[in-house]
Amino acid sequence: MARVILMVIDGFGVGHAPDADTFGDIGANTFGNLAGVFEQQEGRKLMLPNLGSMGLFELAKASSGFDQTQDVTQINGAYGYAAELSTGKDTPSGHWEMAGVPVLFDWGYFTDKENSFSPELMAEINQATGYEGMLGNCHASGTVIIEKLGEESIRTGLPICYTSADSVFQVAAHEEHFGLDNLYEYCQIVQKIVEPMNIGRVIARPFVGDDAKSFTRTGNRRDYSILPPAPTVLDRISESGGTVVSVGKIADIYAHQGITLKTKATGIEALTDATIEHMETAPDNSIIFTNLVNFDQDFGHRRDPVGYGHALEAFDKRIVDIKAAMKDGDVLMFTADHGCDPTWKGSDHTREFVPVIAYHSTIGSVNLGQRDTFADIGQTIAELLNVTKLSYGTSFLDELAIR
Repeated sequence: MARVILMVIDGFGVGHAPDADTFGDIGANTFGNLAGVFEQQEGRKLMLPNLGSMGLFELAKASSGFDQTQDVTQINGAYGYAAELSTGKDTPSGHWEMAGVPVLFDWGYFTDKENSFSPELMAEINQATGYEGMLGNCHASGTVIIEKLGEESIRTGLPICYTSADSVFQVAAHEEHFGLDNLYEYCQIVQKIVEPMNIGRVIARPFVGDDAKSFTRTGNRRDYSILPPAPTVLDRISESGGTVVSVGKIADIYAHQGITLKTKATGIEALTDATIEHMETAPDNSIIFTNLVNFDQDFGHRRDPVGYGHALEAFDKRIVDIKAAMKDGDVLMFTADHGCDPTWKGSDHTREFVPVIAYHSTIGSVNLGQRDTFADIGQTIAELLNVTKLSYGTSFLDELAIR
């Protein structure tokens, strides 16, 4: 029986989507643009032989015209690119859609760059949490705002609350001075308050360090999400007796619904190691679902194209280890949830096509072309694991020619 290893290279877009003009993202191309800057600054092209051997360069050329063809002796993989049906370019929308449930409603947003939260909302949060105030109350980069307000937060005991272009309320606080459990409890209370406003997530952003120069965010991040509006492929698998393994923040994104087992890890290396460890023990009819958040969090949002490139090269080398852990019948998939072009203006996500790559031991070269929705991934997984068909998406299982 089959198993699926689905790895999300968070924020890895491959060219602006057909509706990118609606988001002001015409010209965004995470892969193409970062690769161009990388070559200019490092004096060489990105070296991604393993992703390349599964069709990354071909799909990137088809999706955006970006051509960085390298010496790939033979392609063994199914490759294509997908547009997004969901109304937003945020993390839950992308993940829910790839699991078969596109977000066709409008999220609530905090649109004002300054004084983002109304006095009424802040008063309600303060009363419910018992704190006398909050710091921040603006759109901000997480790393910038803890450098700016972290010391004041320690001194006053107040949390740092901020948002972005996504439907999100984020709370940063020091793990030791504020307390990790206190931070989680605060965020749970806030989540209940903002849920009627249709805010997608409240995110706990703990950090450590002694001063502004040494503050760093930790791997104890926790996302408090609303539930997907319909059953996802994860629900179908778990309800049928299969196993759904979450690695990284996957469980948080789906509000822990449909998840059988979860593992947290910090950093791309650790997330990859955890994925491989689960591959050694996961039974048949399982999905090991991994989010590689650091591509988005550490390089996309921080607008670091060269760092992004080096991280891609390091991960590409680990694909050898991932393939070595595969068993007969396993299907390995790579995709993304949105773009996060590190060369783009601002620090927000970008509306882009995402890669769709699938590999198994007997596959040849298969061009999947342009997919109309991320949900094609979920529909393919549903058919592969023999669970109830989803309402959205077209399976490409027949094209994988698994035998």
